[in-house]
Amino acid sequence: MAKQPMLKFVSLDRSMPDKRSAQNRAQDFDEIYAEFAAAKAQEQASRCSQCGVPYCQSHCPLHNNIPDWLLLTAEGRLEEAYDVSQATNTFPEICGRICPQDRLCEGNCVIEQSGHETVTIGAVEKYITDTAWENGWVKPISPITERDQSVGIIGAGPGGLAAADRLRRAGIQVTVYDRYDRAGGLLTYGIPGFKLEKDVVMRRNEQLIAGGVTLKLNCDIGRDIPFEDLRSAHDAIIIATGVYKIRDLDIAGSTLSGVEQALDFLTVSNQINFGDKVPDFETGALNAKGKKVVVIGGGDTAMDCVRTAVRQGATSVKCLYRRDRANMPGSQREVQNTEEEGVIFEWLSAPEGFVNDGSAKALTPDTTEKGAVQGVMARKMRLGAPDASGRRQPEMIEGSDYIEEADLVIKALGFEPEDLPTLFDQPELPVTRWGTVKAEFETGKTDMPGVYAVGDIVRGASLVVWAIKDGRDTAEAILKDLAPAASFAAE
Repeated sequence: MAKQPMLKFVSLDRSMPDKRSAQNRAQDFDEIYAEFAAAKAQEQASRCSQCGVPYCQSHCPLHNNIPDWLLLTAEGRLEEAYDVSQATNTFPEICGRICPQDRLCEGNCVIEQSGHETVTIGAVEKYITDTAWENGWVKPISPITERDQSVGIIGAGPGGLAAADRLRRAGIQVTVYDRYDRAGGLLTYGIPGFKLEKDVVMRRNEQLIAGGVTLKLNCDIGRDIPFEDLRSAHDAIIIATGVYKIRDLDIAGSTLSGVEQALDFLTVSNQINFGDKVPDFETGALNAKGKKVVVIGGGDTAMDCVRTAVRQGATSVKCLYRRDRANMPGSQREVQNTEEEGVIFEWLSAPEGFVNDGSAKALTPDTTEKGAVQGVMARKMRLGAPDASGRRQPEMIEGSDYIEEADLVIKALGFEPEDLPTLFDQPELPVTRWGTVKAEFETGKTDMPGVYAVGDIVRGASLVVWAIKDGRDTAEAILKDLAPAASFAAE
């Protein structure tokens, strides 16, 4: 009788891959977690309880067949495990690195609820796909038949690239247009290398190009190519632009030099790590070296900024957040990593203005203040009654103002949609009152014939895994919509 390979959570403790020491990892932008060894991955996968109702799977946006590939990993059948993993996820090695598993699959693991600690799903997922790449199991895109229909995709982020992959595998001619010089969107320029090394993203870009996907980079739709010309050139269009408009603070002193936006700071840092020359880094404008840095915000982007500042050689790094630790939106795992690296959190603190002489002098938000920032005028907060969403609202504590010294202030307050009807000169493009594109759930169809939308431009700022799901779902919808034309052509 074969030995039971699973249900070992009662005798095996949860174990993560080794994490580099904070002192060591703060010196570079390499990923902080080591790879699982084969035996350790097999051991950790064997902790899965193979429950009848896999909540890990149901709480994954892609509904990945997690119990199945954990079982296959535990049995040493890694190529089959990869086949199962990639069947539902276009970029499993990316999700294994950056998904907030503590809020999704791992956070809903049945053995976690019973006090045995969750299975390390993300680390195993990463291990499976990295092993697949090393062994040549990741097959190139090779459509069985070519189709003469074409789809244009605006935006080379995870949603657009996931759609491109699915469509190209079905033989559709795919062109992806993006304003940046490298594909990947925030995977390339928004997320730092210590969470997602860039060769992982570039490898997928190269696979798409080798499989016949055309990338037109440094191309801004609406400026370089009219949207109508794009519609004329393709049988369908997917809008996958993401949300890049910065959510800002309307407070005094915002025009001081040294008050910067998170995306600018992260983009420049990633460009430098690619080996690019960036004047704003070389002049020190977007370089934290030798500076007292204050980051405003409590999401994952704020965590990326403070950890980047540490690696650039800041003398001190603080994070101001208006709620407490329990109510911050970022991953708790990221907060722990951040604290280990020496970042100080100022909980229940909100900015009131920026100053350049160390005093809380009276400025109004419309004042154009010149000079370099020297501090953040902050005020302590307390949590009041819950709002309609159930989240307790921060309230200001009168008389609690103080100055937080800073040479560089980074605002990491989130993103909003750009005004696409204006940018594309398409006033009939349907948008919501928040500026996101109105599109059907699951299909991505808009009211404009042949125009679809996916990812953050539909959902608002969200997770990479949701963008991948939207891209895959919309690609399937387009294939169904284009099928009659293909059948007619064949006849």
